[in-house]
Amino acid sequence: MIYEDLLIALSQGAVVVATIINAKGSVPREVGAKMLITSDRCIDTIGGGAGEAKVISQAREVLQSGKKTLVEIDLTGAPNRQTEGICGGWMQILLERWHGEEAIALVQQIITELKLGRSPTLVTSFGDAHPYLIKEKGEGKKEKESEVFIEVLEPAPMLLIVGAGHVGEQLAKVADLVGFRVAIQDDRPEWANLERYPQAAFIYSHIDQALTELSNHGSLYVALVTRGYRYDLEALTALLNRDLPCSYIGMIGSDRRVKEVLDQVKQMGISTEKLQFVYAPIGLDIGALTPAEIAVSISAELIMLRRGGTGRSLSVSLRNF
Repeated sequence: MIYEDLLIALSQGAVVVATIINAKGSVPREVGAKMLITSDRCIDTIGGGAGEAKVISQAREVLQSGKKTLVEIDLTGAPNRQTEGICGGWMQILLERWHGEEAIALVQQIITELKLGRSPTLVTSFGDAHPYLIKEKGEGKKEKESEVFIEVLEPAPMLLIVGAGHVGEQLAKVADLVGFRVAIQDDRPEWANLERYPQAAFIYSHIDQALTELSNHGSLYVALVTRGYRYDLEALTALLNRDLPCSYIGMIGSDRRVKEVLDQVKQMGISTEKLQFVYAPIGLDIGALTPAEIAVSISAELIMLRRGGTGRSLSVSLRNF
C-alpha cells in the first residue's frame, strides 16, 4: 500500500506526492496513480521513461519550494514538438509536498480507513489548502470541483487463500506483490503461521471463522488450494452460501477432482447458476507446473478479472502487420 510507504517516508522528512489527475488516450498508468519522491529516492511509478524523469526533476524543486505544481506529459509522439514518449496519450500530474505532523495524521487516518475495508474520499486542493478526507457525501469544505482533485480511495482487494501448502505459500508472495491483501485459512498451525506467511494480514484455522471476520469485505477473492477433496467441498459450500457474493472463487485440481466436487455441491442444493462463477480448474493456461508457476497463473487470472483483461497475448493484434 503506497500510503504505508508514505507514512514511513514522512517520518524521515518531506515527501512530494505525484498524482495523475487527468489522462487522455493511451497512457501507462491510470488517473489516481501515485509516485512518492523524497530527497534521495522514488517509490512506485507513474509510468517510467522520459515523462517520469521530467516529473522527478520538477518534484525535487517542489521539495525545496513547497509550491504545488502541475506537470504535463505528452506521450503522443507528435512531430515538431517535444514529447516524452509515443504511447499515444497525455497525462497531467499534480506535485504536492507533504510534511509534518498534520500530513502524518492524515496518512494514518487513510490507512486505518482502508484497513477497515472502507473507501474514504481524499480532496486535494489546487490552491494553498492541505488535503483532507470526507467520509460522507456533502461533508467537509465547499470548494468548487474545478479547484480540487477528488478521489475515492479503494481498499486493496482481499485474497483469502484456503490451504497453506506449497502452492498457497507461493501464491501469497505473488498476490502480495500485485496489490492484494492476503488472508490464510488452514487448520494446521505448523503450516499456517506468520513465519511461512509474513504477508498474511489474517490467519484463520476454520473457513467459518474466516468468512465471519471477512463478512464485510465486498471485494473478497478466494483461492482454494487445499490438500484434498473434503476441504474443497467444505470451503466451497460455505463460500457459495455467503450472503455477499465473492468477487472470485477459484479452485485448484484436476478436471476429475473439480467435477466430483462440483457434482457433490449440486447435490447439496447449490444452484447451477452459482457454480458457473467458480473458476475451476483455477488460473490461466500458461503450462504452469511448479508451485511458483501455478501461483503466477492464478495471480494472472486475478489481475485479468480485477482489471477487465482478456487473457490473450498482447502481441496478437500486431502479428500480421
